[in-house]
Amino acid sequence: MERIIYLDNAATTRCGEEAAALIMRLLREEYGNPSSLYGMGLAAEKEVHRAAERLASALRCREDEIVFTSGATEANNLALIGGARARQKRLTGIVASPLEHASVLGAAGWLGENGFAWRQTEGTAPQDYAALVDEKTTLVSCMLVNNETGAVSDVAAIAEAVRQKNPQTLVHCDAVQGFGKLPIDLRRLPVDLLSVSAHKIYGPKGVGALFVRRGVRLTPLLYGGGQQKGLRPGTESVPLIAGFGLAAEIAAARREERFTYAAALRARLCEAVQGWGTVNSPENGSPFILNVSFEGLRSETLLHFLEAKGICVSSGSACSKGKGSHVLSAMGLSPSRVDSALRLSFSHEVTPEDIDTAAAALREGVDTLARARRSAHPAG
Repeated sequence: MERIIYLDNAATTRCGEEAAALIMRLLREEYGNPSSLYGMGLAAEKEVHRAAERLASALRCREDEIVFTSGATEANNLALIGGARARQKRLTGIVASPLEHASVLGAAGWLGENGFAWRQTEGTAPQDYAALVDEKTTLVSCMLVNNETGAVSDVAAIAEAVRQKNPQTLVHCDAVQGFGKLPIDLRRLPVDLLSVSAHKIYGPKGVGALFVRRGVRLTPLLYGGGQQKGLRPGTESVPLIAGFGLAAEIAAARREERFTYAAALRARLCEAVQGWGTVNSPENGSPFILNVSFEGLRSETLLHFLEAKGICVSSGSACSKGKGSHVLSAMGLSPSRVDSALRLSFSHEVTPEDIDTAAAALREGVDTLARARRSAHPAG
């Protein structure tokens, strides 16, 4: 089989061998319901606790502050909607940046239609958030790493600026693109809620988690049994949760070496496109994401050119399904630059040779498609 050069790791990663093996064993051999009181049920419950311990260790928080969800979208919704509704008798203001993930913007939009005042910041600096906080602000949401550009926000400084304006305001962080890649220490990071996902760190799809700091009250989105203290009722997906826990443990152990390796790959590609591509990612952003525009070309056309050569990239967030990037538009980039943007994202499974091959294919695609465009629209 021809090797696929996969440069869309911000969309999802391949499940690691260790996590996949653990998931398969639990699916086939230890499949008890963790709420059951006999041996197989208790063994399943033990796996859930072990996963929570692993995740808590990676995040530097308490095991009982972890709530497992179906993914980051549910975690973000539980944080925003659950946090806001639990305090709506007193506080009704929501603040978020227009550069947030669609699941945060969607939840904030729903709140805005249901009795809450949603304000969007003009930027992602601490003062941009603090400027919109008042005595009625119940929650501020800010992402650690932007999923399209890799821009890194100073979440600690944002939280401190928000608390200076209103100590009662909850601070939520979408850390999906930062977890397992950047250091996160919830003993020191002054946030109340933090969302993470398994399939961004070589774990399985369909499972994520929300950190809920002790003492923070949420209204659940779902109702039923009393699992996970009633915050997320329903039978836990033990195999996926266990796979997530193991993936988190491995990511934490290998974080520094993977960070250094990704930085070298990103720098190699930046150098290769210099002069004929326009980099939209900040120089000091996450080394795992590079957003580049090739003006005059449609990103979707270039994406399919690369796909034909076995190279997988994206034109933005996987959730956008090919729509124009709301992130790049909110950054004030021109429509031609937005429409020609590609996101390339890296992992430890990508080789330097893969980067060289991808860069050469990109150059070929840009030249080929530009010639075709000129032929179709000759001057005069």
